[in-house]
Amino acid sequence: MDLATLALFLPACFALNMAPGPNNLLSVSNATRYGYRTSCLAGIGRLLAFAGMIALASAGLAVVLQTSELLFYGIKILGAAYLFYLAYQLWRANPEAEAESTTASVGLWALARQEFLVAAGNPKAILIFTAFLPQFVVPGEPITPQFALLGVMFLVLEWIAISAYAYMGLHMRRWFAEPRGKRMFNRCCAGLLSAAATVLLMARRA
Repeated sequence: MDLATLALFLPACFALNMAPGPNNLLSVSNATRYGYRTSCLAGIGRLLAFAGMIALASAGLAVVLQTSELLFYGIKILGAAYLFYLAYQLWRANPEAEAESTTASVGLWALARQEFLVAAGNPKAILIFTAFLPQFVVPGEPITPQFALLGVMFLVLEWIAISAYAYMGLHMRRWFAEPRGKRMFNRCCAGLLSAAATVLLMARRA
């Protein structure tokens, strides 16, 4: 891969990474509720989901998802249902109880699993990998190493996006220090997650 291709890929990819979405919103919410470090570590779940999607796209298995209407809509409905569930949990969250709980009691594994399920529950994500990454593959050169390199760079940039959104959440934590402010923020996040779930339900195959 030459420098010209790399210069095109990096900003385009980072724009995708930084685009507001359910996972990035989850990073903000987790940082606000449990801290910056916990939010960043929970993002590993998202990276694992995306790594799996990149592997599927590289193997060409994403074509099955693209052509199977039943599979696409099945994943979409499950993903939207999980987003609605998270929104419900955030809406009902008790700021006073959260203030007394510790990160250990919350469970980093549970937060990472949330990130994984939110990412895996969006069938459009793997289609993005199928449509986006191949545009930067240089014809005439081995495809697998190029796809692997593009995938690794995507995941590195995604990690930067996770850190950036978690940092935003950390500052919001200071703004919403009082229980009333936390409740308002949680319910705003719940509304945005519900909106994301609605958009996901309306999504069509490419």
